[in-house]
Amino acid sequence: MSRRTRNLTRRDFIKSGVALGTAALIGSRIVVPPEARAGIGVEPSAVSPMILEPFQKDELPIPSAAPLATSNPATWTNPNGAPMPVDPNYNGRAPHQIWAPPAAYYRIPILFRPHSFTKSKVQGPNGPTDLPDSWMSCFNGTFPGPLIRAWYGQPALVRFENLLNKNDHPQGKWGDFGIPSTVTHLHNGHTASESDGNPFDTHGLGFDSWYFPGGNGKWFYDNLYLNMPPDGDVREHQSFFWFHDHRMDDTSTNVAKGLVGLYYIHDALDCNDETKGYRLPSGPYDIPLALYDCRFDDGVAPHDGANGVNAVPYGVIQDNQPHPENWGQLFFGHWPNHGFSGDVFTVNGKAMPYLPVKRRKYRLRFLDASISRWYELKLMAGTPQQAPGVQGQWVLNGAQQVMKWVQIASEGGLVPVPFVRDSFRIMPAKRKEFIVDFSRYQDGTPTQSGDAIYLTNSLLMIDGRKPTQLLPGQVPPIVPMLKFVIDGNATPPDFSLIPRKLRTLPPRPSPTQLAGLPRRRWVLERAPDPNTHEWLINGQPFDHHLSYADIPRGSAEVWEIVNGGGGWTHPMHIHQEEHQVLSRNGQAPPPEDISKEDVVALEEGEEVHIYRKFRTFRGRYVAHCHNLAHEDHAMMFGWTIV
Repeated sequence: MSRRTRNLTRRDFIKSGVALGTAALIGSRIVVPPEARAGIGVEPSAVSPMILEPFQKDELPIPSAAPLATSNPATWTNPNGAPMPVDPNYNGRAPHQIWAPPAAYYRIPILFRPHSFTKSKVQGPNGPTDLPDSWMSCFNGTFPGPLIRAWYGQPALVRFENLLNKNDHPQGKWGDFGIPSTVTHLHNGHTASESDGNPFDTHGLGFDSWYFPGGNGKWFYDNLYLNMPPDGDVREHQSFFWFHDHRMDDTSTNVAKGLVGLYYIHDALDCNDETKGYRLPSGPYDIPLALYDCRFDDGVAPHDGANGVNAVPYGVIQDNQPHPENWGQLFFGHWPNHGFSGDVFTVNGKAMPYLPVKRRKYRLRFLDASISRWYELKLMAGTPQQAPGVQGQWVLNGAQQVMKWVQIASEGGLVPVPFVRDSFRIMPAKRKEFIVDFSRYQDGTPTQSGDAIYLTNSLLMIDGRKPTQLLPGQVPPIVPMLKFVIDGNATPPDFSLIPRKLRTLPPRPSPTQLAGLPRRRWVLERAPDPNTHEWLINGQPFDHHLSYADIPRGSAEVWEIVNGGGGWTHPMHIHQEEHQVLSRNGQAPPPEDISKEDVVALEEGEEVHIYRKFRTFRGRYVAHCHNLAHEDHAMMFGWTIV
């Protein structure tokens, strides 16, 4: 379809009643025309139907606890029915380096299931209508998947069973993104390589979708999560992981199709009991918030994302044609250039939900599960107003900050000392945790029943390349994502605290000791010839046969992570252990970097030096950009602990 034909079709579609927006300002807020949203004209995207009843129809779902296995693992069969008990010496890929008898067993099927993003009416071509369900790949059949509650010192064995089958769809449709081959990564448990979910580990027992394309896909793998910190050091304890698909060349498409799950890990001080240990908000007052931006098909935009080499055998082909029969269903383009940005923001799989909250403290655990999007989040009051053409569809009129965040954790676990923030930025794969007291506003005024406080995003990101630079005088749209509603005037019992001190960081070497450590430099850059490879690290595309660093077990190194420029941002994730930031652009680390991390957020041209160890296990691991479209197009390297 030609560019001119596509534009004419869009205009025809506008006349039929779907609001797409125009190049304009609402007040001083930016409204982005469809072609600009498409990524400087190179990645055309669908414009989602307008959601007409935000924050009214969908209460925020809280992911349910993953069910413990109720049968004896010695009696388990594989998905094809053959006897296949848990083997203490073998996980389906390689021998377990360390076998500790699991304290908990889980069987998590991976299923193809319908998912409703909203019960609100949306603006259809002929007037208000329901948004159809989207068929997604889901851990345990839900998006997001289940929440595993683990404990340090209590190993868990999780059998992931791939039961993805397009025949579960009433018309036998799979869709044109995502593939029925998976490998699951616990991001970022201290996990042996054989259970880490490396992207090239797509072979399990039973049928193997890697070597048998077109087979029934019924295969499984047993991941043993030892739930042990390196060196047994409690200062290395973390609090919030997530697990997601890590299939080589198709991670972005499979994650976009729904393969996201959550994993809490507790210990004696962070113990899910607000009368003990650190006394953090617990139980129903400890809520995960998984952020995910998406688009729904307008029936007009061509499906012209890149076809993954591994997807073609499954018939997953984007054909550069519009598909009006898919109107309202999930739309995704596997684009190698920028990434992907959605125009509808969801929390825990729902677009513009609401959450009743009591007048007391809550622990809110944020996960950026988006493919490319960065967010800037704030708690504000105001009135939602339609804003066609703005990513997020609605803005918060008269928006005013009314509450602050008290940060207690990052992806590396609890921070040494809680600190107060007006807003915070979060990037793909990162986690940040906060305490919010819903009993009163930041000026001390008590809240009242029915009051609405909105979680808002103010970081404009027109495409998946980077946050959008504003012109002088422009302000970003304040987009409401979730409405907290004060539920009653009573103040329920609240035994939780905001501790003065939390987790002490493990010590790092002195400057003299650091100077004596091996150093490696990793430069993330765009390939000079994108027709050959799109993304490179140290001038090389990913080759899963190669190890680019062989590191002695038990050693420590300094790594220099460099954004090679070109106007892109890269959240760089390094598997197996967390790191401490030594410097950012030659300066002391800012507050964002004070704790341990597993993702290095690189803005344009940034250089970050980190210190990390390589303990406990041997084997192959990877490091990659967690803009997952970049990972799928070779911005990754393998390394080995020897």
